[in-house]
Amino acid sequence: MKIQERIEALAGLGRYMMQQSEAWQWACEAAERENGWFTQHAIQQAVHHIAEAYLDAEKLRAFVASYPLPEPGKTVGIVMAGNIPLVGFHDLLCGILSGHRLRLKLSSKDSILMSHLLRILEEWAPDITSQIEVAGMLRGCDAYIATGSNNSARYFEEYFGKYPSIIRRNRTSVAILDGSESEAELQALGDDVLRYFGLGCRNVTQICVPDGYNFSTLLRVFEAWKPLNDHHKYRNNYDYHLALFLLNRVPHFDNGCLLLTENELPFSAVSVLHYRYYQDLEVLRKSLKQSLDIQSIVGHQDLPFGTAQEPALGDFADGVDTLQFLSLL
Repeated sequence: MKIQERIEALAGLGRYMMQQSEAWQWACEAAERENGWFTQHAIQQAVHHIAEAYLDAEKLRAFVASYPLPEPGKTVGIVMAGNIPLVGFHDLLCGILSGHRLRLKLSSKDSILMSHLLRILEEWAPDITSQIEVAGMLRGCDAYIATGSNNSARYFEEYFGKYPSIIRRNRTSVAILDGSESEAELQALGDDVLRYFGLGCRNVTQICVPDGYNFSTLLRVFEAWKPLNDHHKYRNNYDYHLALFLLNRVPHFDNGCLLLTENELPFSAVSVLHYRYYQDLEVLRKSLKQSLDIQSIVGHQDLPFGTAQEPALGDFADGVDTLQFLSLL
């Protein structure tokens, strides 16, 4: 198919996702039964973002315009993650735009939504899906894109390292506060921290604050997220970590739905937000930008508050241009 035909098919898929047909609603409900973290609210947040930011025809045309798209002919294996709804969709999108044959290994945590969208695409654009195969094992591919944990990445390196590949490991995001943030900005920061229960690599899991920072306003603003306690999996995490902090006498703040504790590590558990103090802002920003653990930085000099989980088409995971990689195979 010509690139314009692929773009139109993808744009049609975006319209389908927004129409809330009975079949699509059933798939969303089934996905929640399969994975308790995939609440209907979380799914709809992901769906709206994908449809509006990724599957707009004009945005797609502008996106591909700067790439020397190849003559299709390679087979690309894609190992998808499943930590938040449809997190692997961007890789699928880039694969479809490239025109290469795709062999997908879906995450067991996010198989229903992806499978349903592939079936819908098959009805509308069989020429596209004839080039897509869902497989349990990814053998005989010319290149690989694999996303997983640090442990799984070691296996990916062993199996896929001799081929052209993109291998992604654990990453997380941080926010830099300078103490001048308005309540509206702190409310937006709450979305960066707690959207999708904080499970995404773009979720903020650590805030960097100046010496003497007063946490009272932040803790009060974040109380708006107390309905998260109605979700049993989140509440279990909150109760568990609160008990650990109390038993081990770990200093912490607690606003009834989120625990803040001082920790230099950027990664934190569900229901826990780490914080660290800084003295020199520019030294801090330089060290964060050089860190292989950091996916994105939120703050007055970086991503606006509230946008960490709203990447554009050109905001690639780990900063590696997926479509460029596919174009140069």
